[in-house]
Amino acid sequence: MKCCLSMLVVSCALLLTAVPGWASENPPSENAATAALHKLFKSAWQREMRENPLEASSVGVHEYDGDWPDVSPTMLVKQQLENIQTLVDLNKIDFSQLDYEDRLSYDLFKYRYQLQIQGYNVKDYLMPINQLEGVQTLSILTHTLRFENQQDYENYIKRLQTINVFIDQNIALMKMGVKEGMTEPKVVMERIPHQIAANVVSNPEESAFYAPFKNMPDTIPAAEQNRLRAAARSAIANVLVPAYRKFESYYDQDYLPHCRTSIAAEALPDGKAYYAYMVRQYTTTDMTPEQIHKLGLEKVAQIHAQMAAVFKQVGFKGNYQQFVHYLRTNPRFYYKNPQHLLEAYRAAAKRVDPLLVQYFPVWLLPRVTYGVRPIPAALAPDTYPAYSVPPAGDGSVAGYMAVNLYKPESRPKYDIQVLTCHEGRPGHQLQIPIAMELKDLPDFRRFDYYSSYGEGWALYTETLCNEMGLYDNPYSRFGFLDYQMWRAVRLVVDTGIHSEGWSREQAIQYFEDNTALSNQNIQTEVDRYIAWPGQALSYMIGEIEIQNLRAKAQKELGAKFNLKAFHAALLEHGALPLTILKQVVDKWIQDCLEGKPEMVRD
Repeated sequence: MKCCLSMLVVSCALLLTAVPGWASENPPSENAATAALHKLFKSAWQREMRENPLEASSVGVHEYDGDWPDVSPTMLVKQQLENIQTLVDLNKIDFSQLDYEDRLSYDLFKYRYQLQIQGYNVKDYLMPINQLEGVQTLSILTHTLRFENQQDYENYIKRLQTINVFIDQNIALMKMGVKEGMTEPKVVMERIPHQIAANVVSNPEESAFYAPFKNMPDTIPAAEQNRLRAAARSAIANVLVPAYRKFESYYDQDYLPHCRTSIAAEALPDGKAYYAYMVRQYTTTDMTPEQIHKLGLEKVAQIHAQMAAVFKQVGFKGNYQQFVHYLRTNPRFYYKNPQHLLEAYRAAAKRVDPLLVQYFPVWLLPRVTYGVRPIPAALAPDTYPAYSVPPAGDGSVAGYMAVNLYKPESRPKYDIQVLTCHEGRPGHQLQIPIAMELKDLPDFRRFDYYSSYGEGWALYTETLCNEMGLYDNPYSRFGFLDYQMWRAVRLVVDTGIHSEGWSREQAIQYFEDNTALSNQNIQTEVDRYIAWPGQALSYMIGEIEIQNLRAKAQKELGAKFNLKAFHAALLEHGALPLTILKQVVDKWIQDCLEGKPEMVRD
């Protein structure tokens, strides 16, 4: 069966040359091909929602709110066969009869399912947890699920009552992974025991899973509130905690001792193919690890030269390493109180909002709001400085930027604004909600995400915030450059670890030599790249492409170039692989040259 499935996989690298160009003159939109395409989109999306209930809840499809995904091996094979059949059905549709936007949807749909098929074949599902995500982190669902009415609580209780099945299925995948040599490195998996232990509580009301029951809507009668709370306590005490205790026992006694000692993805069975897939998936390019490693070294050198100007501006006497040591050790650059750090992030977010209308057309700005909240304490020591959680697709739950308040003495003040621009607005909390609100697009496009596009956009907006004047002192500007350096270093370190034979210590040293990140952040970051091969490459690869596209548009359009319209061109089609993004922008440039007014509306 595996041999047959592998033969049916089509290389993503061939996707865009395997179909006719969709930028040609539009055919009529009302025809059998169009109808068949949208019928396929709808049926495939309905299947995805049914098979991925957590995703369904997050995008606003509430039919499956009481369910968990079925990740049993039997279901994974079934989904793989369904994905293959979906491509077979797609290939039956006459591409030449589709209009521009539907041709774009056709290509994106094909790309999406090819990646899913390839992902199954590299067996990434046999490593379902790491220090960043997995069943031990499920309590963060309380931040993203809807809790508006009694039925929402009933659905959530059903999930609490059946969480043991989902955890057991993950254990079964991990056991398969051990047998096949598909495990994460022990050095990063040693971060997980305390995350699991946080879910094994003696008092159900102290569980993070109980949080939604502490403040329930007044629209639910008091007697019903009491009943729901009692049911939640029972489910946590009698199902959830025993399931996590079982998971803890398996993890500590059986799984962790079998995790591999090597850190390189290429050390996995068929590891070169595995890492090549990860690089292709996260960059949406055909760049090799060797090319990316070389690009990273070049970018690091370029940014060092830009940093030198900041040293001169502040009048610092010394070299780069001495300046970095000064920044890492001087208390003036850090908050002592976590609450003060949280308030600074919230203030930074508010500084951006009034400026958005100067850089984006008003019709494009999202209606849904977002906030800033702390990362849960049990997860904070092992995760990012901040991350972005999208809003619910139906607008019932706002988005938020989660910020890390663990060890505030390791979170520099000069990084606050640039990090807020990335995770908040105009970064993730702008791009993702805009995509969700593009109601004319098929649902899979509204909620799809390509890391090179999404992270590339967020990194681009860090530079955009520099244009907005938000880095209004030399240290804040250094923070911006340091974040650019951070992403350039990622190109070197990720490929260094997974294809160049680097040790963890070598990766940490390279970070210390080239960035101003604290040791706490550096170790967390290096362990992130070890556990998540390829993802860290997407940021700088994506930003470089967006900056190149902007430079090309400015050169070819001259006085006709409109920055608001350019940003709309980047965002109004949803997330795109970089190759397709280039074709979309090229068409926009041509439309502008031809004077089509809808292309430059602001």
